[in-house]
Amino acid sequence: MMGIEWLRPAAFVGSILYALIGVVIFWLCFAIIDKLTPHDLWLEIVEKQNKALALVVAAMCLGISIIVAAAIH
Repeated sequence: MMGIEWLRPAAFVGSILYALIGVVIFWLCFAIIDKLTPHDLWLEIVEKQNKALALVVAAMCLGISIIVAAAIH
């Protein structure tokens, strides 16, 4: 019966809680990095279409996500 173990309420609520914690930690890390950079990342990426910066930010987001997932796991 290992296939439906995730249907237990405690496992489901725990998964949702850890997902929310992960999203909050990711958002905080992104906000801190945005404050540390000399330019507004959102303005540069969205309005000025800076594709090189978007690629760097995407890599940074993946790195933060992997770290948060490993810490929560």
